Amino acid sequence: MLIKEASAQKQIVVDANGKGDFKTIQAAINSLPDSSATDRVILIRKGTYAEKVSITKNHIVLQGDNSSNTIITQAISRDMWLCNNTGDWGVATINLSGNDITLKNLSIINSYGRDFQRDTLLDCPNGKGSPQKTITKNGHQMALRSTQTTRLKVINCVLRAYGGDTVSPWNGVSGMYYFQNCTMEGGVDFYCPRGWAYAENCTFICHNKEAAIWHDGSKNKNEKTVLKNCVFRGDEGFKLGRYHLDSQFYLIDCLFAKEMADAPIYQAASSKGVQWGNRSYYYNCHHSGGDYAWIKNNLIEAEHAPSAQQITANWAFDNQWDPLK
Repeated sequence: MLIKEASAQKQIVVDANGKGDFKTIQAAINSLPDSSATDRVILIRKGTYAEKVSITKNHIVLQGDNSSNTIITQAISRDMWLCNNTGDWGVATINLSGNDITLKNLSIINSYGRDFQRDTLLDCPNGKGSPQKTITKNGHQMALRSTQTTRLKVINCVLRAYGGDTVSPWNGVSGMYYFQNCTMEGGVDFYCPRGWAYAENCTFICHNKEAAIWHDGSKNKNEKTVLKNCVFRGDEGFKLGRYHLDSQFYLIDCLFAKEMADAPIYQAASSKGVQWGNRSYYYNCHHSGGDYAWIKNNLIEAEHAPSAQQITANWAFDNQWDPLK
């Protein structure tokens, strides 16, 4: 089911070749008033936009031509960023703090791990412990990072990095995020929402053996991450997922490549502790080459024992938001 097209009072065109209203995405965003009751659509024509994008305003739609030809890219190491900055704002290719944001038909790439293959020893005045830090090619690299954002929709997008935490929507109190028809790729915990998340018809590609997905649902017992009709691929021996804090996973109609390890979603050794136990639920999921025992249908063990048919986006967000309306 495809999401409805966003409507707006005005559409702004970004064209890197100068044939639109603006040549850069950030200039288009900056041109808009801070507040609006309706979505403002920024149409981005095909091209590669080598810029870091920050959205602090509400009701913004960034809509590319196609995820294969509309590319936003930067090379940013989070570890390097935090050596000279006191927080995560600006650590990603796309940085979000506004609400009601839609990203559509885009490739959003953090290329640090591809562009910088060698370790870098860096003076790190804001770092903990040693005044110097070794920056590696596979450390935290965020393509998308949000702070207090809620009601985020990401449609027909590629989100790629070459290290951990590629997709990091981190509003653990009220964050709600919807992903549809996306490809997400990275290292450890490369899909790591905090709060409520729902992903359908997405492909996850893991280049790490520790874990592909992660969830923080510690602020509210009802917070959950749902993955429906998704495909998981990756390097030989990659593990499906883990958690450090209370979490809740629902995997419905998912397919796992033969390379995935026989290892259920697990509590990390460095966990800060949980109060609600391991809450990982499956329905009609299958592993190429033979199903592992832990993939068995167990929705009956979840609170209120929901059926697979009940597990819609609106259900996942506890009827607070229906992203398909």
